[in-house]
Amino acid sequence: MSAQQTLHANALGRSALRDWLDQAPNNFFQQDPFLSGLLETFWGAQRLSEHLPRLESAGRAFASIDAAVQSADDRVHLPRLERYSSVGERIEEVIFHPAYRDIGRAIYGSGMMSVYKEPGQNLLALTLFYLSAQNGEAGHNCPVACTAGLIKSLQSVADPTLAARYLPRLLEPDYDRCFTGAQFLTEIQGGSDVGANATHAVPHETLAGAWWINGEKWFCSNVNADLILLTARVPDQGDGTKGLGLFLLPRKLEDGRPNGIFIRRLKEKLGTRAMASAECDFQQALAYAVGPVQQGFHNVMRHVINTSRLYNAIGVTGNARRAFSIAWGYAQHRTAFGQPIQQFPLVHDLLACMKSDIWAMLAGSAHLIQLQDKAETSTLHSDESALLRMGLNLNKFRTAVIAHEVILQAIEILGGNGTIESFSALPRLLRDNVVYENWEGTHNVLIAQVQRDILRFQLHRPFFAWIQQRWASLPPEHPLHPQGRMITLSLEEHLQQLLTMEPLEASLFFRPALERITDLYYAAALCLPWMDAHQKQQPTQAFDDALQLFFARRVLRLDAFSIPRYSERVKRFAASL
Repeated sequence: MSAQQTLHANALGRSALRDWLDQAPNNFFQQDPFLSGLLETFWGAQRLSEHLPRLESAGRAFASIDAAVQSADDRVHLPRLERYSSVGERIEEVIFHPAYRDIGRAIYGSGMMSVYKEPGQNLLALTLFYLSAQNGEAGHNCPVACTAGLIKSLQSVADPTLAARYLPRLLEPDYDRCFTGAQFLTEIQGGSDVGANATHAVPHETLAGAWWINGEKWFCSNVNADLILLTARVPDQGDGTKGLGLFLLPRKLEDGRPNGIFIRRLKEKLGTRAMASAECDFQQALAYAVGPVQQGFHNVMRHVINTSRLYNAIGVTGNARRAFSIAWGYAQHRTAFGQPIQQFPLVHDLLACMKSDIWAMLAGSAHLIQLQDKAETSTLHSDESALLRMGLNLNKFRTAVIAHEVILQAIEILGGNGTIESFSALPRLLRDNVVYENWEGTHNVLIAQVQRDILRFQLHRPFFAWIQQRWASLPPEHPLHPQGRMITLSLEEHLQQLLTMEPLEASLFFRPALERITDLYYAAALCLPWMDAHQKQQPTQAFDDALQLFFARRVLRLDAFSIPRYSERVKRFAASL
């Protein structure tokens, strides 16, 4: 090859990559017809039309901040700690790159916190979060989740005076004026064992409802938050989780001085690097009880952890969606062996598997979010409550695992380019996803909690009953009408066998069983948009492809050779975003 031919080949390759970048989606909402269809399934056409301007505006704004997110995540631009002012006053401030504020204005400006002024707005708020999370954590999406938990705690159990003092600024959509929240639960000796926490609280001598907090917290994400929710041990309440109260601690006193907070150091994390996490000491920090102190742990789980687990699941699903979008676009423009790589069957296979996984996770998560909306508007019945409790924990665990796989598959499609930090968002999405996986309960902790809940409350019965109802809703001629019902019975019987074993021994077998059961739930959740389209006499082919591919791969665990019309189906399903 001559030098001129080499230059020409290089120019063609570079031009193809430039075309890929230039044709990247400029609106995360408009490029995702499955999302809008799913929202119409739950909301109906009228309510979707009411929210459409906000969703389209947010989709456009979030697609425009990728460069700012990349800049804020750059190692030379990461947050830094300034403990003292220029004249030696203790300030305990975190300094961010200017891009951090630009990102915050876009995210909070979408109104994803302000929609919580009314109850039952989780599906709207978390749809906005899903769009935002397509930039990864972006330095702000963890704080958004924490702020949502704080808002719900104040609305549900706090003294009305305390709620009135802080809710307006937490609900404010202007990033330059709003308050953000954090939740400091983890201590070095406890980790997921919150009952081992030792930070303690004593009542304020004169101020009713106020307490002094002393101790340390080991993992303080969004350490620069205006308002902090934390647990602390209260006198005469016993050991373990029953001795923990829930408190709101302003980061600064009214005169602007730090409120008894001493930041030891910022964490150097694998991912979510633009968001400051730290280790903190508290010395006579002023805080206010949120709800009765004897119900602290209960309120943490109900209003903080459950909220965060929904946000976590939607966050990793957003990561996966962006990874698929990058890989899909790249496959249209990257040429190998004389043709775009999207024409190769193995690429069809990867893209179709990624897409069906994302649709399944999104459908399953959206159903749980809708149940949470019903819970907050007092319209949830007991069987739905059991489904929500079991589903929240399974969903948080399984979405993180599947999203990790999807992002790795996207990197595989890009090859070596997929590993380069400056080439695409994929390395950042992967790093952020790993951190997401370990927030709000590790996989083992979540599995153990589901196991305890099943043994104690028999939650699996209404859970499986709901799944059976979904298969029964399909037309009798649909292949999953009988097949889904049979595999559901089989998995329920397997779970019943595990329940007869000694719990510690059974725990070894619960993880693979719960993985498959959660995938079964996702497949059942995909029946909801399928049936909605069927009843409206709209095309169901794409829904059917997603449902049958996911069911065969994830639930039946079949290989490609054993799935009917596999090549035809993956080629068709991979053809669009």
